[in-house]
Amino acid sequence: MNKEKKNKLEKKGWKFGSAKEFLGLTDEETSYIELKLKLSTNLKKVRTERNLTQVELAKIINSSQSRVAKLESGDPSVSLDLIIRSLLALGTSNKDIARTISS
Repeated sequence: MNKEKKNKLEKKGWKFGSAKEFLGLTDEETSYIELKLKLSTNLKKVRTERNLTQVELAKIINSSQSRVAKLESGDPSVSLDLIIRSLLALGTSNKDIARTISS
């Protein structure tokens, strides 16, 4: 957002901050959410690189297309375990998963 627009919104009473501040998250909670989002984003990247649809990935992991959509968006109902198992099912190596986590 450009500075001018931000200033206009602030004059109208809007406040800007991070999700951590807004939700009152601890450092650990923030780190967990960031980790989950990194892995979810990576799952979508790997799936598209392999030219798979969400339906095709769902068949590979014995799930549904809507669950894959939730996996890729980092939905709170999805566990880290399922994201990692999905990455492994696509042939992602442990090193690649570690690289994603550490980036």
